[in-house]
Amino acid sequence: MSHPQIKFGTDGWRGVIADDFTFANVRTAAEAIAAYIHAKEDPQKGICIAYDTRFGSKAFARVCAEVAGASGIPVLLAKGVTPTPALSYGVRQQGAAGGIVITSSHNPPQWNGVKYKAWYGGAGKPSIMNEIEGLLGQKAPRAGRPAEVREFDFLPEYLAAIERFVDLDLIAKSGMKFGIDSMYGAGGTILSDIFTRIGVEHVQIRGEADPLFGGINPEPIEPHIRGLGAAVVAHGCDSGLCTDGDADRIGAVDEHGSFVDAHKIFSILLSWVLRRKGWPGAVTRAVNTTKMLDRICAKYGRELIEHGIGFKYVCDLMLEREILMGGEEAGGIGFQRHLPERDGLLNALLLANVMAEERKTLGQLVEDLQREYGEHHYGRIDLHIPNETKQAALVRARALKADDAGFDGMRILRQETKDGIKFFLDNPEAASKANAAETWILLRASGTEPLLRIYTESTSKEKVQRLLESAREFALSSALSGEGVSA
Repeated sequence: MSHPQIKFGTDGWRGVIADDFTFANVRTAAEAIAAYIHAKEDPQKGICIAYDTRFGSKAFARVCAEVAGASGIPVLLAKGVTPTPALSYGVRQQGAAGGIVITSSHNPPQWNGVKYKAWYGGAGKPSIMNEIEGLLGQKAPRAGRPAEVREFDFLPEYLAAIERFVDLDLIAKSGMKFGIDSMYGAGGTILSDIFTRIGVEHVQIRGEADPLFGGINPEPIEPHIRGLGAAVVAHGCDSGLCTDGDADRIGAVDEHGSFVDAHKIFSILLSWVLRRKGWPGAVTRAVNTTKMLDRICAKYGRELIEHGIGFKYVCDLMLEREILMGGEEAGGIGFQRHLPERDGLLNALLLANVMAEERKTLGQLVEDLQREYGEHHYGRIDLHIPNETKQAALVRARALKADDAGFDGMRILRQETKDGIKFFLDNPEAASKANAAETWILLRASGTEPLLRIYTESTSKEKVQRLLESAREFALSSALSGEGVSA
């Protein structure tokens, strides 16, 4: 049975609070999850439930707990605000049948969501999410006596795990100073508390809970991360570490307050792990992430697997074979030896670990990358346009062929359609730059919103901006013309 207001995506379902994200709809979603657990898992293994700092999250989590308990599934309900990776870790450590997190991650404050985590401590596979969606509108079985709903603190075991993963002593001895920004989300004061305990100098901003996120979107990218950049410069920090609304994604700024995108963070961590740790396994990346990762893998003889957009692809690969690490464009990076899951808090600590071991600021680490693997500059814009314009742009894009005049006047070398429509372009700038980055642009439409995302990577910041503007004009003119590409 379908439910028109509830659509389960990669992790679960999200909606606008008081519009479609209501207590009635959350109850419907929880009933479907409980029905799935009864049908495909062992309900006596129980379910773990947690929530973030968004408006009503605790109450919505309680509703999910009541539904699960009424169907005879024992519940461990978070005692307080809990990062998503801590809940995922708890699901696996407790041997639970699954988990629910009430969060809308990095979305604006008017949104909330229901994320489902499978027994292995990661996002449910597409097959699982499809089954849950197919159960919407059905009631879960009812127990003669409701199962226990017990409050539980998921943080201690999770914190012990991420602290074991890094070298806290090295960070403590580094003499470095860090800025920390939780963006009013579930990361709270976790990193600050760790640094305080081990004696690392730091400055915390936006560590308190705020359902309105101080008027920003809790996504660790520009412009939302600029407050951290200002704090880093004002207090003379060596870098700034940032987590999103539910603390599963990472962002950063360097010592000058400049934004360091997730592609550079992924590249820094990968290079360090291969050079210093030598951990085994292939590396995965989404189709919209930097190709610098390919060059790093080639240097160290590691297999690089490119996949569609969404951490579900990383998780699936981690469940099938040995994977060192995998990630996506928006700051979601995961290590198989920790969890088949994104973890912004762990990656923040790892970034501090790299700085401490290399004895370099974050800006210096980025310079080292660009020097060795070539300058890679990245950009993205989100176009909120009518579905008709979005579809017209995609039709025009699919019609482009190799050797056609492409974006910003550059000739198209080839087109790929793994996830969206991606063009590799003949960039004249590449001839004058050593080890020049490949130039590519990707158009990808949202399946649920009137939204077209455009991603690009090239040899300079200026070229990236010109490409994005060219693609913007191309998309906006698509409803009026079926001819050529606007430059």
